[in-house]
Amino acid sequence: MSEPLRSPDPSTVAVSPSQGAYRWYVLILAALTHTLVVGMPMMALPVLFEEIGRDLSLDLVQIGYVWGASSLLGVAMSLTGGVIGDRIGARRMLVIACLLTGITGAMRAFAGDFASLTTTVLIAGLFPMAAPMNVHKTCGIWFAGPRLGMANGVVSAGMALGFLLGSWISATYLSPLLGGWRNVLLFYGVLAVIVGILWALSRPEPAAGPTSASADRPSLRESLVRVARLRNVWLLAVAMFGIGGAIQGALGYLPLYLRDQAWSPDAADSALASFHLASLLFTLPLSMLSDRMGVRRPLLLVAALMFTVGFGVLSVAQGIAVWLAVIFAGIMRDGYMATLMTLIIELRGVGPALAGTATGMIMAISRIGSVVAPPIGNSLESFGPGVPFLFWSAMALAGWIALTAVREARESQT
Repeated sequence: MSEPLRSPDPSTVAVSPSQGAYRWYVLILAALTHTLVVGMPMMALPVLFEEIGRDLSLDLVQIGYVWGASSLLGVAMSLTGGVIGDRIGARRMLVIACLLTGITGAMRAFAGDFASLTTTVLIAGLFPMAAPMNVHKTCGIWFAGPRLGMANGVVSAGMALGFLLGSWISATYLSPLLGGWRNVLLFYGVLAVIVGILWALSRPEPAAGPTSASADRPSLRESLVRVARLRNVWLLAVAMFGIGGAIQGALGYLPLYLRDQAWSPDAADSALASFHLASLLFTLPLSMLSDRMGVRRPLLLVAALMFTVGFGVLSVAQGIAVWLAVIFAGIMRDGYMATLMTLIIELRGVGPALAGTATGMIMAISRIGSVVAPPIGNSLESFGPGVPFLFWSAMALAGWIALTAVREARESQT
């Protein structure tokens, strides 16, 4: 097989002194995009499921299908959103993604039964998945070089903050304050539209060297072909299928599982929030550690093992051990994602020019795992309430095995 064409060196991205100051605003806006457009609305659903299920008469397996449906169309958008972002620019794609996320997310508030809820959740899951790869592509453009890991850590911390707030306040505080789960979903829709307007008013990205001219950009087909030739991309995709599916399934099931174990709703939601709090606290330090180490894979391997152990322990844990297992698994969640996104950009043959396409392909396959993991895992509850966690632990272990075969750029050159 011929060697893939090399992408432009990230150091060729031209950032002027004035743009250098402005990039911190872009970084904050990118982090808020993860918080308000992706993180909070996504993690609101698991803690609202009890109220939604009671209102619409849903059983546990139906809830698993609804939770899985939130990722189904994201499979397609994860891929096409990254490719289109490479073609039209990350900022423009973020404007489109945020505005449509707000509109379609608000549609869920009008569901009246299982079928309509599944349909609206399915549609609402399409556009948020265009945001993460374009957020990280934005970091690759504005923060190319030694601060890239830090920038990806900041935006991943924004995601962790969104997950934390969404799981912590959506059911316990926002639902009573706003008058029920429907108004909570409408509220999140409005927030996404506001963020989209802020992106529309922001400056265009700086040029990424001579290849940034429209005429020199690869076509959509060429971008996909070039990325699909890369073995490391497929290995990371398999890893994310297992790990992403495990996380999606476990987090959707955890609040319901703890309620069935006689935990109070507040305590069950707080346990889920503790997963995201641990992630938030460790995301930036782990990202900076990966910059200092100069390699990314060791941290990814440690993270995958922590997910495997944490979810496995949850299958049998009681009392304080539940909190410890949840926090242990949560420590690496968004630090893992930040490190992964940085590794993707740094892969030989990818770079900022094809970052959206490569990230999109990996996340598209990851979303397939997120679609199938919740209903399959929830269906295993009939064998015992802890059995679903064993299934998701096995998925995370499969992801760890795939990661062991990944080679970083400096390893490929030796």
